[in-house]
Amino acid sequence: MIFSKIHSAKYFIFILILLLTSLYFTDENPVPQNTSEYNKLSNGQTKDFPNNYVIIPIKVPKKLSFCGEKVPLQIRDVWERMDREMTVNTYWHSSTIQFIKLSHRWFPVIESILKRNGVPDDFKYIALIESGFRNVTSPAKAVGFWQFLKGQARKYGLEVNKEVDERYNVEKSTEAACKYLKEAKEKFGNWTLAAASFNMGINGMEKQLSRQKTHSYYNLVLSDETSRYVFRAIAVREIMKHPRKYGFKIGEKDLYKPLKTKSFTFRGNIKNMAEFAEKYHINYKILKLYNPWLRSDKLTNKRRKKYKILLPLKIDSTVLLKE
Repeated sequence: MIFSKIHSAKYFIFILILLLTSLYFTDENPVPQNTSEYNKLSNGQTKDFPNNYVIIPIKVPKKLSFCGEKVPLQIRDVWERMDREMTVNTYWHSSTIQFIKLSHRWFPVIESILKRNGVPDDFKYIALIESGFRNVTSPAKAVGFWQFLKGQARKYGLEVNKEVDERYNVEKSTEAACKYLKEAKEKFGNWTLAAASFNMGINGMEKQLSRQKTHSYYNLVLSDETSRYVFRAIAVREIMKHPRKYGFKIGEKDLYKPLKTKSFTFRGNIKNMAEFAEKYHINYKILKLYNPWLRSDKLTNKRRKKYKILLPLKIDSTVLLKE
């Protein structure tokens, strides 16, 4: 009998503890479960959220174009594809912030080359989504800002070997990209298809247009990557043109400044890159930072080809650690 009473008391205390615990951890302001409450939050009533931060759907602009060519947003799946890229690139904060910072350094370089070659300015966003303005190498061995494969790079005039790889040269690879894009535009008749073909190749695009009996990028069934490709470029462009509209508050001091350089023409050979760098009062790292197309620790220039070597305009503690 005594055991039974003790057991009942313990059970009562256990239930009481559970009840108090559930009350303590219950959210006094639970996430709204109906549309009207979500609408209230999207209209600015954000007091229940830390720092007034609310994640809301991104509004797709009513009119969009690429290189002056209209995006047919009245087509349901086209609008949804655009909505996806606007959402992903708005809320993929780390990537988009880096895009904004690096574009301040590299857009001026690329813009002038596109303009000189008669290629629309929108293509600078193609280079950006290809590489993030980093000299990356893809799993397929595509390289540099424009992500050229070795064969394509050579076709459009770039030198690629163990010592020199001009896919890493921003100016020369942009010139090569212009040649490709003008050829693709001539073949397909519009810049949108030319852009998509930059991802899948001219032959691949030609095959799909013929197989699917269409002349529009927006009517094609393509791989997920190519299907999203032009939409992503457009989304990144819209966000970067109106950053505050999409929640990015980045000041002038946050941007990566353009590299101020001086250059000289070199047509000899280099036995040792580190020693070569020392002659110009820099180190090996700085030489490679400004000339990433130099891929080895030497340059065997048997044909005495002319190369443009870039150096920092001002060599001081901002580029060189004093040892």
